[in-house]
Amino acid sequence: MTLVERDRKVIWHPFTQQKNMLPPIPVAKAKGSLLFDADGREYIDAISSWWVNLHGHAHPHIAEKIYQQALQLEQVIFAGFTHEPAVQLAEKLLRILPENISRIFYSDNGSTSTEVALKMAIQYWWNKKENEQSPSRTKILAFNNAYHGDTFGAMSVSDRSVFTLAFHNLLFEVIFIDTPTQDNIISIKNTIQQHGQQIAAFIYEPLVQGAGGINMYDAVLLNEVINTARQYNIICIADEVMTGFGRTGKLFASEYLYEKPDIVCLSKGLTGGTMALGVTACSNTIYNAYVTSNKLKTFFHGHSFTANPLACTAALASLDLLLTTDCLKKIEWICKMNHTYSAQLKQEKTNIKNVRVLGTILAFEVLEGADEYLNNISTIITQKALEQGVYIRPLGNTVYIMPPYCITESELQKVYRFMLQI
Repeated sequence: MTLVERDRKVIWHPFTQQKNMLPPIPVAKAKGSLLFDADGREYIDAISSWWVNLHGHAHPHIAEKIYQQALQLEQVIFAGFTHEPAVQLAEKLLRILPENISRIFYSDNGSTSTEVALKMAIQYWWNKKENEQSPSRTKILAFNNAYHGDTFGAMSVSDRSVFTLAFHNLLFEVIFIDTPTQDNIISIKNTIQQHGQQIAAFIYEPLVQGAGGINMYDAVLLNEVINTARQYNIICIADEVMTGFGRTGKLFASEYLYEKPDIVCLSKGLTGGTMALGVTACSNTIYNAYVTSNKLKTFFHGHSFTANPLACTAALASLDLLLTTDCLKKIEWICKMNHTYSAQLKQEKTNIKNVRVLGTILAFEVLEGADEYLNNISTIITQKALEQGVYIRPLGNTVYIMPPYCITESELQKVYRFMLQI
């Protein structure tokens, strides 16, 4: 029995219609930008395996560091204990995050990092209440088209879409606004002013909405939205799960803004794609609301694998690589290549629209069918790409690439050539 046949008997794959699903590709190994199936055929991983892989697969530096740590300490409860990888990673992250960020809270993935941020913000206002009768801010402000994860809090602040359809009557109420444009910025400000005293937090994916269709929007206008929220002391949460660690051309998308967040959510590229790890980083203002002798104001949240030593070690190794001059230059090179290629797409392709680039991310829509996640063109394009040794996974009719930083020029050109054939 083949691996695929065995898989079919026991596995339930994510984001996959189970009836009539295509056979999954049995990946036997991977190296650099390449995935190799059981027959030895190679595929360029042009989306970094769901945006997590920064430096290429099976990177020897990360693998060696994990191996060394596994021989020393693989796991320990993080309530009442600490360890070197967790402390060192927190110190290293705080040196590159916005300067107002001062504390690191660990969890285990992107959804939980945003879930922690929401709980942290709502309880902040609960902790600040003067007495049981005084009102506490509980509303959340979020963008339409957003995606912040698949746990219930994260779904609640995400766009009401096919991802959340079965759960709509169970999600908490959220004030949704459109991403800002010159035409709607005044309306957005009015909405914030109307509800400002009830809003606990504003959560946003800075400059790029990922799973919502790689929707990009203006930094200057986002600054205006955040500035308006600041006038009402609304806690600002930057969901940098996808945009962090160089994806937008800067280490964090928040670096494009002069308004800095109070809380930052990180995962995906945090460990270079080798281990599951989440981070919710916050300012002293947030943290100090929990520094009290009242035990009821403790932040009662945690995970069995909080600050797992192996995952923290993988993140440290990934940061070693990310912060080298060579890697930063490679990110800059991919950015330039994308801009040059986007001009070619606009000139030569008539069956696409809305070609856009931010850093290492390039995206456009195919003019076939509706602009939605369930558009069948996604499966067709993925299959055609695989036939040519390229792996991409469009979001409906939104085609995009987000390659690992180790991708070679010949590999990137091969990806570009395929997209010209769509």
